[in-house]
Amino acid sequence: VSREGAVATIKMTRASTGNPVDAQFVDDLDRAAATIHDDRDVHVVLLVSEGDVFSTGTPAGSAPPLANGALPFRALELMAQPVIAVVDGAATDAGCELALACDLRVAGAGASFAMPQIAGGAMPAGGGTQRLPRLIGRARAAEMIMLGETLDARAAETCGLVNVVATETDGARAAAERMAARIAAQGPLAVRYAKEAIGRGLDMPLDQALRYETDLTVILQTTADRAEGVAAFLERRPPRFTGE
Repeated sequence: VSREGAVATIKMTRASTGNPVDAQFVDDLDRAAATIHDDRDVHVVLLVSEGDVFSTGTPAGSAPPLANGALPFRALELMAQPVIAVVDGAATDAGCELALACDLRVAGAGASFAMPQIAGGAMPAGGGTQRLPRLIGRARAAEMIMLGETLDARAAETCGLVNVVATETDGARAAAERMAARIAAQGPLAVRYAKEAIGRGLDMPLDQALRYETDLTVILQTTADRAEGVAAFLERRPPRFTGE
């Protein structure tokens, strides 16, 4: 875990073994998420990988480390800050499910996404059967999961799995850093409340979700950042947010 300004980076560093999603990784990720969550100076998070793959997922022949009662990758969704997955190369198996748990996904031109567990007599155990339909729709998700279909970066963008596909000359990391800089320049409390409203609202009936959004808006109206935003608009100057 590292930090530069308001942007924190979680880097997967076991490239020699495909950045596996094993028990060690899950424990490390939970600790990293807990540390960043409590850092008020961090406004946005990048999830990146070393090597030529994002993650090959659960090692072959191993039981999914997430099948122990813990909710798969929930720590990323419950972090106060939005998380951007920077996907270079293949995101396979639980590696693809890891990317799904992030708020935004930026793919390199050569990125790919696949959940081939069915072919081995298993099924996605990292939240893929739940997050993927919520993201790209039930029919497309069923096709990807039940046929083990691999999507390249452009196909993933077309169906809504990926937000941005970087050019070959630009690169996913550079594109994601620009996105992170734009988010970090916004009101940090507003960004946090918006993430919370989106994430929790999806699991509520619409009427309840609308009330939840209103409640968060009322709380935000009482903050110094909201007052600063109004003052900056009236004075025609950039806002100076403090996260309070």
